[in-house]
Amino acid sequence: MTEELVIGILTQAFYVSLIVLLPILGIALIVGILISVFQAATSIQEMTLTFIPKLLVTAVVIVFLMPWIFEKLITFTYRIIDIINSIV
Repeated sequence: MTEELVIGILTQAFYVSLIVLLPILGIALIVGILISVFQAATSIQEMTLTFIPKLLVTAVVIVFLMPWIFEKLITFTYRIIDIINSIV
């Protein structure tokens, strides 16, 4: 294995993980901002008011995006297996 190959594999791994996590984290960020605006407008400072909705929305987004996430991860795994086969 050459250094370029290892760097390429790691670059692909970071890219796939970023692509998979970005929608989930983006939705959690948007929900957090909306809840913070609501808390600022109503002066409610309850900690569970931010935690529970973000947890529920994140779970729903993960379930909704699961086929797409699996497709991305399976494609990446096939690429890694092809690289391993070409090395061996």
